[in-house]
Amino acid sequence: MIKQAIGNTGLNVTSLCFGTSCLGNMPDTYGYQVDENRARDTLLTIFDSQVNFLDTSNNYGLGRSEERIGAAIQERGGLPEGFVLSGKLDRDLATGRFDASRVRQSIEESLTRLGLDSIPLLHLHDPEHARDLSEITADGGALDELLKLKEEGIAQAVGLAMGRIDIMMPILKDYPFDALISHNRYTVINRSAEQAFAWAHKQNIAILNAAPYAGGVLAKGSAEMPKVTYQPADDKTLAPIRDIEAICATHAIAPGALALQFSMQDPRLTSTIVGVSKPERVQQTLDWASAEIPQAAWDELHSLGYSSDDPEADRDYKPG
Repeated sequence: MIKQAIGNTGLNVTSLCFGTSCLGNMPDTYGYQVDENRARDTLLTIFDSQVNFLDTSNNYGLGRSEERIGAAIQERGGLPEGFVLSGKLDRDLATGRFDASRVRQSIEESLTRLGLDSIPLLHLHDPEHARDLSEITADGGALDELLKLKEEGIAQAVGLAMGRIDIMMPILKDYPFDALISHNRYTVINRSAEQAFAWAHKQNIAILNAAPYAGGVLAKGSAEMPKVTYQPADDKTLAPIRDIEAICATHAIAPGALALQFSMQDPRLTSTIVGVSKPERVQQTLDWASAEIPQAAWDELHSLGYSSDDPEADRDYKPG
């Protein structure tokens, strides 16, 4: 699998990255349970695959994602050689506090759970959900503390991972990030991250595009999962999904393959982050990444419209 550099940091990552939020067991978000054994088997399958890139966060599953990754790393005797772990600093979920001292608490919690001394790629996560953005952006705030972690060698590269593009853009322009993560905002049905991606690409910031399946519906199907970006969807909201499904049915291809390759074929994107919740999804993702898709299917896709609105504007955010 092709690897690309994260700026000038010395990190090189595959064009696929596996996300682990659902492996932390987040039924409020995904609608299903993932027990410890299933998460373990999935993680070990990832470590044995050709993908060298894994993404997690301090607050995924209230810490369970990191705990389960740490257990899998220990079972293997360490991360595979050349493997890149992407982690995230998070606000205090009880109070919303996200100042410099919270950054230090967050990284210590993560390193303890993971059983590591450092995290190769470390992002500041979801500042739009913090109690006070000024705690993050002020002199000596959370972002300055993130940069100190890089100076101290606790992180080799630093990034920004968040949803709302209107809040992301000023922050992105004011700090020397090596990477950014946007989720659900650059898919076959939505392009609201276009402005951020275009600017970041010009600045040589690595772009990591997460959730190409619009929260899972393009992978599982609108009949099985009638949700878009984790929210229950009516017929109007599901209409663009069903248009994609119709194109794929005509050409006998999986909607997940079309959605995944839409992201992976964009030359600006360093990697695409795909959540997996069981071992067989790992190989399915690799199969979809290499599936043959006829040009006619791409032509029909490009003839469809897409939204540039924030797909999570009305999302009822729950951390579990």
